[in-house]
Amino acid sequence: MAKQRINYTEDQPLKQAEPDGHWGQLRQGDRVSVRLAPGFETGGLVDAVTADHSVVWVDLDGGRGRTLLHSSDGVEIRPHDS
Repeated sequence: MAKQRINYTEDQPLKQAEPDGHWGQLRQGDRVSVRLAPGFETGGLVDAVTADHSVVWVDLDGGRGRTLLHSSDGVEIRPHDS
């Protein structure tokens, strides 16, 4: 039988999510490379960025749609090499 595990998340402090330094340079319309998971990398265009640069909307290439990426998601967003 599996052990019961109770996490008291309401007692744990929230951590401030800090985006990588280059996230602060991203602007609407920038071409970027997005690495969502090991082995899955694609390009896209930045559609929107929040004022604190912790959230970025990217229109992915190849008809993969628009996706919201948060700095705590563990994804890499890099400016596309020109």
